[in-house]
Amino acid sequence: MKLPSSAAALTAVALVTPLTGMSAAHASGVRSLPAVNMEATVKAAQIDPRRADDSLTPGAKGSVLLVEQALHDRGLLDARWVDGYFGTTTVAAYAGFQRSLGLTGLAANGLPGRASLAKLGAGRFRVTAVITPGARVSVDGFAVNTRTRDMLAEAERLTRRDLKLDQGSYNPGGDPTSAGTHDGGGVLDISVKGMNTATRTAVVRGLRRVGFAAWVRDPRQDDWPWHIHAVAISDTDLSGQAQHQAGDYYLGLNGLAGRGQDDGPKVTIRTWEEYQRR
Repeated sequence: MKLPSSAAALTAVALVTPLTGMSAAHASGVRSLPAVNMEATVKAAQIDPRRADDSLTPGAKGSVLLVEQALHDRGLLDARWVDGYFGTTTVAAYAGFQRSLGLTGLAANGLPGRASLAKLGAGRFRVTAVITPGARVSVDGFAVNTRTRDMLAEAERLTRRDLKLDQGSYNPGGDPTSAGTHDGGGVLDISVKGMNTATRTAVVRGLRRVGFAAWVRDPRQDDWPWHIHAVAISDTDLSGQAQHQAGDYYLGLNGLAGRGQDDGPKVTIRTWEEYQRR
């Protein structure tokens, strides 16, 4: 039997409305979940393990507590460490969670990545201010990710210089003097050929402005030539050593094993995402 057009229209509405209502209810439920700010959480995971005390990273406590509680409920973190401080114990617990998902290598480095954080929060919290390193690409013949490439391009625009790489990222074992810093993403060594002292300082300042922890390195510090070393803060592909350097930068240190005072130009410390919102 063919329904009159008016009846058919009413039937269609009746069929669609419950589905639409369910979708709206689901969306409302997701919005009602507490939020974990990924930017703040990743920042804390870099800085807190390097602190000499138990100070909390500003703006991160609520998000870190949600992550730690989820890790505790999975049996990966003792209750005494659910404190809003993303220290070495929480980093190790998060790496354990990443491994439980079958992740290895950089994907299990203890820094909350987009996919693992979403899985940890399923039904518990929603993830906001998402960071992603992007795909791997080539710059000057070296591997980097798109986030790092874009940061470098903006630093070049600010400094009005074409910056040439001596070393890129994702280079496991490629430079024994780097102690694994370049094994992951977000790390660059930049040539200083043709630069005087003032120019080197200006380049470091430009790199810092866009979200790199950056320093001029010289042969008196270790067995390496003059160069600029740069670590993209909050790149979730950072190796463990690079994570330490990013954390030390926030704490006013030079990123070297001796943890001396920062010897670079002073700028307001921002991540790439914060720079873009400035």
